[in-house]
Amino acid sequence: MPYSFPKVAALSGLLVAGLSGAHAQTPVTYPLASEAEKAQLAVVLADTAYIKERYTKTEYQIPMRDGVKLYTIVYAPNDANKVKYPILLNRTPYAIGPYGPGKYKLNLGPSSTMMHEGYIFAYQDVRGRYMSEGEFVDVRPEKDMHKGKNDIDEGTDTYDTIEWLLKHGPKNNGRVGQWGISYPGYYTATGLLSRHKALKASSPQAPIADWFWDDFHHNGAFFLPHAFNFLASFGLARPQPTPTGNPGFKHGTPDGYDFFLKMGPLKNADANYYKGKVAFWNEMASHPNYDEFWQARNLRPHLKNLNKGTAVLTVGGFNDAEDLFGALKTYESIEKQNPGMRNGLVMGPWVHGGWARGTGEMVGNVAYGESPSLYYQKQIEAPFFKSYLKDGKPAATPEATIFESGTNRWRSFETWPPKEAKERTLYFQSAGKIGFEKPASGLEYDQFLSDPAHPVPFTEATATGMTREYMTDDQRFASRRPDVLTYQTEALTEDMTLAGPIEALLQVATTGTDADWVVKIIDVYPDDTPNNPSTNPAVKLGGYQQMVRSEVMRGRFRNSFSKPEAFVPEQVTAVPFTVQDLCHTFRKGHRLMVQVQSSWFPIVDRNPQTFVPNIFEADEKDFQAATHRLYHSPAHSSQLTLRVL
Repeated sequence: MPYSFPKVAALSGLLVAGLSGAHAQTPVTYPLASEAEKAQLAVVLADTAYIKERYTKTEYQIPMRDGVKLYTIVYAPNDANKVKYPILLNRTPYAIGPYGPGKYKLNLGPSSTMMHEGYIFAYQDVRGRYMSEGEFVDVRPEKDMHKGKNDIDEGTDTYDTIEWLLKHGPKNNGRVGQWGISYPGYYTATGLLSRHKALKASSPQAPIADWFWDDFHHNGAFFLPHAFNFLASFGLARPQPTPTGNPGFKHGTPDGYDFFLKMGPLKNADANYYKGKVAFWNEMASHPNYDEFWQARNLRPHLKNLNKGTAVLTVGGFNDAEDLFGALKTYESIEKQNPGMRNGLVMGPWVHGGWARGTGEMVGNVAYGESPSLYYQKQIEAPFFKSYLKDGKPAATPEATIFESGTNRWRSFETWPPKEAKERTLYFQSAGKIGFEKPASGLEYDQFLSDPAHPVPFTEATATGMTREYMTDDQRFASRRPDVLTYQTEALTEDMTLAGPIEALLQVATTGTDADWVVKIIDVYPDDTPNNPSTNPAVKLGGYQQMVRSEVMRGRFRNSFSKPEAFVPEQVTAVPFTVQDLCHTFRKGHRLMVQVQSSWFPIVDRNPQTFVPNIFEADEKDFQAATHRLYHSPAHSSQLTLRVL
């Protein structure tokens, strides 16, 4: 969810007067480590000078229908009184500063390319955040009906903002676009519910779609450091409008594994750290299941009957550790519920927001070729907005523009997932093998001891948060643990491309009454793979086990996310779940590996493995070691259904 400006903004002591977002902080001086960083710094400095020279900044308080005023800063080209430009709107909970005359942002719009093409850029603090009036509600539930002026939601706030800007803002051409990344991406998606006729182009980027699957939960499993760290600052109350944010949480150690293990059960988070000051944490703790609280925050059912005159381009990253689900499901929901609407999808190799910063050439130790981010900005994003907001005609872009890792190329599809992809079933087998043949003989199961006191780490890195590189990390550290089951194919004799989601069906048993199940899809490099000069010299790519997709399933929700069920000890039980989409080619000579484990710490909180009504209220005594089995027999065959191009 948080989105931060690139490190280069503070390079060489540059004062970042306009830095905003969840990670805004006092500027830090970095050494100029590379020519690439020097080039980025030059772009930042040139863009800042360009804004001051070519744009006029005006600050407004825009009234909503219920009388609440939302603080809005507008940057208009100096010749806007002569040339009618379209408006590009960004609504955010992360501050639109710098506030006050003579202070300018470091850059405007989605990219430097668009800033130079000429738009009126409008930034707004959403209701109850920073300088805007009103009460802030996390992922405010949307309403299908509005009965009076006090019946508001983000859709009505967007409508009122657009209407006011068209009539009272700088002269414009009557066309409005909206974009945003992460939480601002969610506000872009809710902006579609304004159904304002002037809204001609909308690009939700890494948007939140449903918080029981996005950001803080995955299939009901709680993403602990992401939620804890974010809410420790963002979740604090703001009693009145202010231009400043809350300080970040101080862990007192760089070691998140150690910090969260010592914290103990989730109930200790509020008791020892939040102390009742973070209301949303306690709301989450009171709603561990997919009940009315979460269902009201599911945006997907509302994305229907949208204005057919609005074109949508949803953007996401396959290595987005925060909102991969949101991007895929926002696109899918609009596609299914609005036939005939101009609805497109872009999925690249990026981390969260990576398409808007840097070149996107590297994620961790994995290289993705030359400038996928710049290609997207110049060849996809800028033409999309220009076509609908300036030219007034459809953009010449395919339905789905998808980056295929492994081969590192862009591909175009008429649908996503691709209709030409064929389903194939990959079966777990004995002796650590996995293949397309059904199991016929050998041991019926593999087993391991899962101990909550010694959970499997999600990364080798020392970090207090959810590292953005973990989705490409080398998994050799995990495959060497006794509480991680590892299966792999023989070396492939030809390339194999997977495109779309993966349906997992695990046949399992446990001596406990609850368990999590983690599935990781891994590309194993040949032993003679040469090293990449762009990676750390200590990283050896020979035999590298690159994670290309992973997902966790909280076993209690195997039959219903609203009504959890305990496991019957030692009874074989089916656990089905979806592993999110990928587009990756396993090259000839590589192997496909699958790892299965039951802890993934601290990225996912520890399952007590004793069924309790609410894990947020579990005690120390509830955390018990248990033996888990994964079956791969003809009678109980664990399997993955893939989509193969």
